Amino acid sequence: MNTFKSFSHWLLAGAFALTASVSLQASAETAEEKGLRISQDTKVKDDGWKDLQAEMVMILRNSQGEESIREIRLKSLEMANDGDKSLSIFDKPLDVKGTAFLSFSHPVGADDQWLYLPALKRVKRIASRNKSGPFMGSEFAYEDLTSFEIEKYTYKYLREEACGAEQCHVIEQYPVDQYSGYTRRVVWVDQRELRLQKVVFYDRKDALLKTLTYHDYQQYLNKHWRPDLMKMENHQSKKSTDLRWKDYQFSTGLDDSDFNKNSLKRAR
Repeated sequence: MNTFKSFSHWLLAGAFALTASVSLQASAETAEEKGLRISQDTKVKDDGWKDLQAEMVMILRNSQGEESIREIRLKSLEMANDGDKSLSIFDKPLDVKGTAFLSFSHPVGADDQWLYLPALKRVKRIASRNKSGPFMGSEFAYEDLTSFEIEKYTYKYLREEACGAEQCHVIEQYPVDQYSGYTRRVVWVDQRELRLQKVVFYDRKDALLKTLTYHDYQQYLNKHWRPDLMKMENHQSKKSTDLRWKDYQFSTGLDDSDFNKNSLKRAR
């Protein structure tokens, strides 16, 4: 019995020492380090999707609440040592049918983006200093359409708080790119699955500009979470844009040849 008690005391002492060590380590972590670590964990958790295709309905809503609708197909390719590539093809309405947008994200340096305009039969390169402009009349800027890359921001952990039914980390992100349209973004990431729940954008004057919310997440391949709905609200213009997603398909066999400037012109 004495031996059992001694062993129990040893286990308890070890547990208390481990708890104290973890607590000390956590307290030693700065807000910047914690914000970076959670952001890295969020990105790593979604690694391995390879490629995907999906359909999307874009609903543009003006300040009077009037709506216009666009139908888009999206293809994306995960890159091992670079940012992701994506191709968006507009199918409806007729006045934008055949318009295609190609984006190459990069962890460091400017992203590469091109827009094919069928009426002009030419490919237009989006200049770095124009990335803050609106994409096809929506409340999404060109820079919102690139993949999230850790090196694009510096970070600061703010707090944890409830966000709907979830408990979230709240992290401030500061763009490194001098041409970004934002001074900062504040993101809410749920603690359970590390999914983005909300992003608040502040303009170059550090005034509240937009809020993006994510809704109705679905899990694919027992790992990858994707929202069925994304809602972007512009607080300054009172306009909004909804993105309704459907028919996500992963690992469809896309490769690098599906994502080049020639693919813009032949997009159908």
